[in-house]
Amino acid sequence: MLGGAGLGLTFSGHALAAGEIPKPANVLTPHEALERLKKGNERYVNGYAKRHDFIAEREALVGGQNPYAGILGCSDSRIAPEYAFDSGRGDLFVVRVAGNFTNEDAIASFEYTVKFLGTPLLVVLGHEKCGAVDATVKAVKDGAELPGHIPYLVKRIRPAVEASLGKSGNLLANSIHENVRLNVENLKNASPILTQYVAEKKLLIVGGIYELANGNIDWLE
Repeated sequence: MLGGAGLGLTFSGHALAAGEIPKPANVLTPHEALERLKKGNERYVNGYAKRHDFIAEREALVGGQNPYAGILGCSDSRIAPEYAFDSGRGDLFVVRVAGNFTNEDAIASFEYTVKFLGTPLLVVLGHEKCGAVDATVKAVKDGAELPGHIPYLVKRIRPAVEASLGKSGNLLANSIHENVRLNVENLKNASPILTQYVAEKKLLIVGGIYELANGNIDWLE
C-alpha cells in the first residue's frame, strides 16, 4: 500500500482544512515551491541548515503526507535531494534511478503525488559527471558493450547523447544537460494527469544540474 494513501483518497488540490493537513507550510503555489527549493539549496551551498525537529515531523506525518515538490533524481550516492534542498521529512517525494530518466513507474509515481497529495512542483535533477550518462556516451560513440541490465539504462539515455553529438563543447556535459531537458519534456507531456495539471497551471515542471564541487543547482528554466 502506498504511503499516505489514506490521506490521498481525500487530499486533492489541498481540499482539506489547513488544520488537517500534515504540513500546512507545504501548501504552496508552484512558483512558491520552486523558490523554497532554491532557498534551501542556497543554505546547503553556504554550509548551514535549518534545525529539523524530527520527533515533531514524525508525529505530524503519521496520518499522511503532502510534499511540496517531487524530485526525479539520479541514484548517485553523492547527490541526496533531501540534503541538497535542506528539506525535512514529508517535504520531498523522491524517485531515483541511475541517469534520472522517466519511465512508466516514475510517471505513475509522480501522477500519484500530484493528483492525490497535491504536489505543485516536479524537478528533474541531473548532476555533473553522471556515470550512467558517461556509460551511454561510451556505448554510443565507441560501441562499448555493457553487462547485465545496464544496457537498459543506455537505451533510455541514448536519445540525449545522440542529440548532443556534433555540438560544440564537452559531449558528456552536453548530454547530461540534454537528458534533463528531454525528461522535463517527457513529464510535461505525460497525459492524462500531468499534462492536465500543467495546462491548468497547478503544476510546474523544471530541470536542474547539481554541481559536485559546491552543491549548487544550475536551474534550466
